Amino acid sequence: MSSFDWKSEAEAQWDNRASFWNKKSRNMWDNGSRKDIVPLVSNHLKKGSKVLDIGCGDGYGSYKLYGYGFDVTGIDLSKEMIQLAKSGVKEENITFMHGDVNDIPFEDNYFDAILAINVLEWVEDPLRALGELNRVVKNNGMLCVGILGPTAGPRENSYPRLLGEKAICNTMMPWEFNKMAADLNLKYADGFGVYKDGVQDQHYENLPIKLKQALTFMWVSMLQKEGE
Repeated sequence: MSSFDWKSEAEAQWDNRASFWNKKSRNMWDNGSRKDIVPLVSNHLKKGSKVLDIGCGDGYGSYKLYGYGFDVTGIDLSKEMIQLAKSGVKEENITFMHGDVNDIPFEDNYFDAILAINVLEWVEDPLRALGELNRVVKNNGMLCVGILGPTAGPRENSYPRLLGEKAICNTMMPWEFNKMAADLNLKYADGFGVYKDGVQDQHYENLPIKLKQALTFMWVSMLQKEGE
């Protein structure tokens, strides 16, 4: 049986998905599941803040952040994604780099905030990756993390693991992520759920947070790194 290298396999699979992702990312950020994320970030940051968009894909989310007045760096594991970002986003002030969330090429306490949307589900060791994000964000800085909820279709990418096969997707629950973040002294400051069509406000508005999360396509958490 051949050995399975998670990082190499993930990079290859996301390279193959780059064109597909590029066709739908703009609508997701402008009108779809990600439309409220950058406004949430902007509520917690000053203009000019240094923001890392980790798992930036084709860079459209980075472009949205830049439009709100932030100093943005986008990093993605997929070289194809970074190529699309560099060719598709014309703002010279946005830096795009090929890189790995497990080994971010910046010093400790460098960024004012980090955006990581549907990134930690795609790493072999989510705790290590979150620890790396925690390392490069400043004390009292913010992390905006989106985790796929129980109703998200992309969670099917982890199904082969139940058949004894290898997969590059971890089906972490939002509540599990929030517990892991708390263990790293990342304080939950804000957040919201993204729901599929058919789920109405009255279905969840009076529920405790874990039950709200149980209905979500994605839960977006705004966390603060507590100062030392």
